[in-house]
Amino acid sequence: MSIAKTETGAPPWRLLLGYVRPHRWTLLLGAVLSLLTGATGLLLPLVARGLIGDLGHDRAITSALLVMSGLVVANAALGGLGSYVLRRTAESVVLGARRALSSYLLRLRITAVDRSEPGDLMARVTSDTTLLREVTTDSLVGLGTGGLTLVATVVMMGLVDPVLLGVTLAVILGAGVVLGLIVPRINRASRRAQDAVGVMGASLERVLGALRTVKASGAEHREEHRLHDAAEESWRQSVSAAKWSAAAGNTAGLAMQVAFITVLAVGGARVATDAIDVGTLVAFLLYVFYLMSPIQQVVGAITQYQTGAAALTRIQEALSLPAEPAAGAAESPSDEAPPASLAFTDVRFRYAEDLPYVHHGVTFEVPARGMTAFVGPSGAGKTTVFSLIERFYDPESGSIALDGRDVTEWELHRLRAAIGYVEQDAPVLSGSLRDNLLLGNPGADDGTVTRVLKTTRLDGLVARLPQGLDTLVGHRGTKLSGGERQRVAIARALLRRPRLLLLDEATSQLDAVNEAALRDTVADVARTTTVLVVAHRLSTVTMADRIVVMDAGRVRAVGTHRELVTGDPLYAELAATQFLATAE
Repeated sequence: MSIAKTETGAPPWRLLLGYVRPHRWTLLLGAVLSLLTGATGLLLPLVARGLIGDLGHDRAITSALLVMSGLVVANAALGGLGSYVLRRTAESVVLGARRALSSYLLRLRITAVDRSEPGDLMARVTSDTTLLREVTTDSLVGLGTGGLTLVATVVMMGLVDPVLLGVTLAVILGAGVVLGLIVPRINRASRRAQDAVGVMGASLERVLGALRTVKASGAEHREEHRLHDAAEESWRQSVSAAKWSAAAGNTAGLAMQVAFITVLAVGGARVATDAIDVGTLVAFLLYVFYLMSPIQQVVGAITQYQTGAAALTRIQEALSLPAEPAAGAAESPSDEAPPASLAFTDVRFRYAEDLPYVHHGVTFEVPARGMTAFVGPSGAGKTTVFSLIERFYDPESGSIALDGRDVTEWELHRLRAAIGYVEQDAPVLSGSLRDNLLLGNPGADDGTVTRVLKTTRLDGLVARLPQGLDTLVGHRGTKLSGGERQRVAIARALLRRPRLLLLDEATSQLDAVNEAALRDTVADVARTTTVLVVAHRLSTVTMADRIVVMDAGRVRAVGTHRELVTGDPLYAELAATQFLATAE
């Protein structure tokens, strides 16, 4: 058997044992039932030999028939019960793997997600974990019970006639050599097939995530070819794996047919020379027939293991991606929590080692309470400031302190519990409007929700929706307008009652009326909370208590609007040209 190793160096069978260990007792029960099923089958040829002997000596065969009938019924009952126990255990193994993998993926560091395809990660949770079902029952248990049954059958055949056993084993050994050449090919083809499924999932997620853009660009035909190519590659590799699996199964079947014919010929000759009687030959032939089942079970276990090993390797690869520590228990926001202060000291950062630096020694301080606006040309590193505060990424050098304490010293869930974050594209999750609003504070009471809805001017929207807050917003909030999604994101952040509120161009898609209302809301929040805003509108910037001007990954000036207009040429240019400069 070819045993591949994962990136962690552990062979796949050890990984499988890790998933199976919590269910070892039910798995053992299923294995025992399978062995008992095999034992009842092994007794049948011996009873049949006795029955033939009774017939030859004109003895009554009633008791032998009753014993055979009892063995057949017991074999069916034990087999059915054992199969149910094993299948149920296998489903439990799949459930455990899916829980562990989905929980781990939710804790992945953003850097790991940036380097991965979401569709491929989804395939590892769905199709790869599904293969654990077969590898648990067919490989782990099948190899154990099938192997033991095979050994027991061979022992019984040796007791019946050692010469015929030697003939049988010679044929089986030849088939084993052929199988040794086939099995590694099954592993390689299975791995490539699973990888192709991941590529197809990534391609599909890529298209569905930007379907409007694809349609507007008239690119459906090209994307269709991309999806079909991925599907065909998966098909080709799956067919290759199926071809080698079929070859393995047919090799085992052919070996047993050859063994039967050879035993029949040699056994017939031995009967003719009175070396054995007819009953012994019949019993041995029954064992040959019975031997087919455990051999096919063992061969199936080996071939299925190759497919499962590929899936286990892909699962382990996902579990080897960099992840954040497990989050602690969610904390309820507190109205009494004081606003937070923030300080960046000589922060240098880049998104990857092969990419240029985004921050070149960024330094600034934000006192507790009030509004600070970040302005600058596109690519200046403003949004990256927020990502570093949330610890989606960590700087290469320098320090970031919240309340005078380095953010790396905070427990991650406590750090993020103190922060409300409205992203630039204001994502909305599939589900109800209520689910989205309460995402960061599921314990918010109805009075608080109503107040925030009014503050963010969402109360009118809720009144128009057919099911109010329980109305489904569609995939990524497609049933809401861009401005409505932004207001939902702001309301979600406000319901979190943060000590530090981060707004990344949070009003860019709002009309003038709603933008003015939310600007007043933010100004009111800034009296009791520290608010950081990335802004492109002059009306937002001028109301800030301080403005941080960034350019090319550096802080070039900090001050008020009036100070910067006269003191910093870049800010003066931005104020005059890039901001929506209506009247101050």
